[in-house]
Amino acid sequence: MLNDTLLVVSPISGGPSEKLGILSGDKIINIEGELVAGIGLKNSDVTKKLRGKKGTKVTVDIFRRGEKKLIPFEITRDKIPIYSVDAAYMAEPDVAYIKVNRFARTTMEEYEKAIDSLRKQGAENLILDLSGNGGGYLNTAFHLADEFLDEGKLIVYTEGDKQRRREYRARTGEGFEKGKLIVLIDEGSASASEIVSGAIQDWDRGLIIGRRSFGKGLVQKSFPLSDGSAVRITTAKYFTPTGRSIQRPYNDGKEKYYREINRRFKSGELMVKDSIDFPDSLKFYTPKKRIVYGGGGIMPDIFIPLDTSMNSNLNRNLIRKGIYNEFTLTYLDSEREELLELYPTFEKFNANFSLDDNFMEEFFAYAEKKKVERNQSDYTKSKKLIDTQILALIARNLYDVSSYFQLINQLNDSYLEALKVMHSDQFEKANLEYE
Repeated sequence: MLNDTLLVVSPISGGPSEKLGILSGDKIINIEGELVAGIGLKNSDVTKKLRGKKGTKVTVDIFRRGEKKLIPFEITRDKIPIYSVDAAYMAEPDVAYIKVNRFARTTMEEYEKAIDSLRKQGAENLILDLSGNGGGYLNTAFHLADEFLDEGKLIVYTEGDKQRRREYRARTGEGFEKGKLIVLIDEGSASASEIVSGAIQDWDRGLIIGRRSFGKGLVQKSFPLSDGSAVRITTAKYFTPTGRSIQRPYNDGKEKYYREINRRFKSGELMVKDSIDFPDSLKFYTPKKRIVYGGGGIMPDIFIPLDTSMNSNLNRNLIRKGIYNEFTLTYLDSEREELLELYPTFEKFNANFSLDDNFMEEFFAYAEKKKVERNQSDYTKSKKLIDTQILALIARNLYDVSSYFQLINQLNDSYLEALKVMHSDQFEKANLEYE
């Protein structure tokens, strides 16, 4: 909702609204002949009116800037596709970037479509971003890991006190087995993300960059109870090809297990690699004699500390109050057509558009109306972060999500390090298999 009116930020690609021709910036005024704009409805109220059984129809009247009358649409309700590949673009002439936000049923279809397109654009090397990816369907993880490993290589195995070892191996021998490969992970990468990154690291297929992953690797079986609840019992654990347990120990109890990221922050582990203690018993060796570490989670080959140097109370308040999104949508509501005429592609936007002083004065005037005051010292500290976030949101709403990541990744230290490593001799020094 923007100013009490439902605004179409971006119709979902492949969804029923996009197929009909509903555009970014359109405003929904009526649903089934009933006024829904300017009467104080919440997002949830309007959503209930739009949702319904697949195949049924709903009529909406759209206000579109430049049109004298409302435009009626009859939408046939359908399944809304939710994508797991957030972004796919050429980071450099021979380096592709793909970000996967979770492992869904459709992930492999999305990934294959993305990598095929990027290869046609000249991609020979790949940055696979699994940072913040908390997991999902394990079969999807097996298939994605399969893309990078030769046929027959072990991806992961499960084993428990009363469960025999069960192995999952690469099958096809077709995919991205050649070319430099870097996987980005962080403390939010878990489960399926750890299976993929662990297999790539253990087989010396690529480099892992970022921070130690979460450490979630249990096989559980659910037993339903008569009252409708269920008990889940752990039957086995997931192990990487070298024998490392992905699962972080529960020794200190469940509560401390789930507060692990907070503990890592306080201990300094997210900032300094030396804060992580690995005894010799947790050392494992890859086929190329590289040392990798067990003890729960995947430890990256190249550690990138969490950078909080640009954060401030001002930036936190802008996020908390939703100022970034609200102002961007308000700005685009009046400027979208002119911007698209001036910058028909993201490339032209990225090369020529900038935020001048007048724009930022309008931004902070809007923020002050929402009770967020500009503190000059905070702004000086966060200026690059604030400016980049605004630019990225404008690009996302004008073009696509990939445009957002192309801009926001310029502040992503793991991503920037990956680009440096692609042109260094670290793959050769580690004797990695990429040719």
